[in-house]
Amino acid sequence: MSESGGSPPPRVLLVWDAPNMDMSLGSLLGARPTSTFRPRFDAVGRWLLDLAGPEATAEATVFTNVVPGSTEVVRPWVEALRNVGFAVFAKPKTSEDSDVDEDMLRHIQLRADEGVLQHVVVASGDGRAFREPLEALVAKGAGVTVIGFREYATFALQSEVIEFVDLEDIDGVFREPLPRMTLDTLPDGGAWLPPFRSLRSLLDPRR
Repeated sequence: MSESGGSPPPRVLLVWDAPNMDMSLGSLLGARPTSTFRPRFDAVGRWLLDLAGPEATAEATVFTNVVPGSTEVVRPWVEALRNVGFAVFAKPKTSEDSDVDEDMLRHIQLRADEGVLQHVVVASGDGRAFREPLEALVAKGAGVTVIGFREYATFALQSEVIEFVDLEDIDGVFREPLPRMTLDTLPDGGAWLPPFRSLRSLLDPRR
């Protein structure tokens, strides 16, 4: 805490792109994630506090869309996040264009304009939305880290100024190791790549 009349402490901000992270995790697993493979936000919060250290204010935020009719399903997750200490920005999913990228960027800019933004952590693999704004923040002196999955965060891995941390490398985020066998990580003896869906789905009527 700063003394009365003193300058505010530096801020370390996490913005979590829930739609993008959910889509990336589902693609990685080839199925809808079960509780075993859902990230533990308490572990993410502890990691953020460690990154911020004792002198900085840590702010953790999650941005999500809410599909009409899904509030009863989404509410327990939102309440669990808020109980851990995360703020949640929720926006109705009324069209394909009603995503949360611009809302995330506005919040980052709001904190940057306050003049005390020391470090930004973005949980997303959406390079189209975030690469240029994040590299611009680095040019102004802020630290920038992207957390996500290396398979889907190419923009961060290729950037010379953005740090990347694989979500699975953060201690305690996943209860079990993710099944991440890909063509780029094959062992010398080969490996089975399971189907993404049942063969019987070929008999389902096309929609």
